[in-house]
Amino acid sequence: MKTLKKLPILILTVASLAMAPFTHADNPRVSMVTDFGAIEIELLEQLAPQTVANFLELVDEAFYDGLVFHRVIANFMIQGGGYTPSLDYKPREKTVANESFNGVKNTLGTVAMARLSDPDSANAQFFINVRDNPHLDAAGNKAGYTVFGRVISGMEVVHEIEVVNTHLSRGMAAVPEEPVVIQKITRIE
Repeated sequence: MKTLKKLPILILTVASLAMAPFTHADNPRVSMVTDFGAIEIELLEQLAPQTVANFLELVDEAFYDGLVFHRVIANFMIQGGGYTPSLDYKPREKTVANESFNGVKNTLGTVAMARLSDPDSANAQFFINVRDNPHLDAAGNKAGYTVFGRVISGMEVVHEIEVVNTHLSRGMAAVPEEPVVIQKITRIE
């Protein structure tokens, strides 16, 4: 049993080593405080500059504060940044160009932009991968989902969110039965 409890840490360590070439001491970082605890995210500014600039603009505007993780799928990802606890959509018209050809893969602990079928339709919603999701990566001429950050602390919080009970609500699947609120996202200076 103790071996199983240590497994997520080992996996996170291996994932962190895989991301090592993409990290940089000067990369911006943010703290995301949720109902379940804090998650620290390093943003990959050199590899996804437009996406990171868009995300930080939203952080500075306090856009995410009070929104929820509205789509939670165990062994896949947790998605947030677009809905209030009552599942009212918070609009953001500005979109950001797809940067999924940056060489960064959708692996365990990475943070990527959600989007519609149009690769350049990402605006505010993001997701955290809770496993490697290679089917979300760019391949050939097909755009993927832009990875623009990685969890560097608080992956246990992500995993707690990952396993909450979900249901169908207001026509949306995989909605947590009890809202998982993003209380605040702030820059770490």
